[in-house]
Amino acid sequence: MKHRHSGSLQNLSVGAVGLKEKKALTEAHRLLDNCILFASLSADERAAISARARLRTYKAGETVFAMGSPGNQMMALLSGTIRISVPFSEGKELFLAIIHPGEIFGELAVLDGNERSADAIAETACTLAILDRSDILSFFERNPSVWPKLIKLLVQRLRQTDQAFAEVALLQLPVRLAKTILRILNQETNSSVAKTFKIRFSQRELANMVGGTRESVNKCLRNWQKRDRIVKVSQGSIIVTNRRAFERLAEVTY
Repeated sequence: MKHRHSGSLQNLSVGAVGLKEKKALTEAHRLLDNCILFASLSADERAAISARARLRTYKAGETVFAMGSPGNQMMALLSGTIRISVPFSEGKELFLAIIHPGEIFGELAVLDGNERSADAIAETACTLAILDRSDILSFFERNPSVWPKLIKLLVQRLRQTDQAFAEVALLQLPVRLAKTILRILNQETNSSVAKTFKIRFSQRELANMVGGTRESVNKCLRNWQKRDRIVKVSQGSIIVTNRRAFERLAEVTY
């Protein structure tokens, strides 16, 4: 699978940017200040780490980083969504997580200095705050109280990866697909109050996420539409009409 690489980079220097960039700078500092990793620091300490950030923008479909590339930066997502996945068999990818604004990602390779362990692709147009590895390591050396929070974040990432691989290895495709769709619904804002939920991923993308084929995903969705009436599939769109049914399907364990 080929991805485009053409992110636009801007240094966050207030004197050298216009009004739009200053607003982006302010938002970057606010989100970094509120990040769980930095919440226990003083205002001056948070300002110091935020001041080291740079802005970078990506268009939908562009690669933020690829598996195997150098891990010399950590990112905070300011706007848009990022898909984290690993290459799978026959050009497919195994979906691991969706990153939302305010979340940190790319931290694992930064800490050990090794290559990236997954792909990060812009699902939508995105703006990121970039922190260099040297700044991050220096920051953690000066603030050892942050380490437990980082370990908690790393454990969460590991659990997500383990779950994704276990599902592909041990569960039938309909269950994998139901679990994936439910995760997507849980990650969408306002999904708890909506009566119907439109899945913004194509059938091919869903197939990649669950380690299946587009044909097998299509067959499963058609069965759910005709037999169970829990989805509507038409003109390339997938609409979930019965969230509770997906919750029951996703309750199947290994």
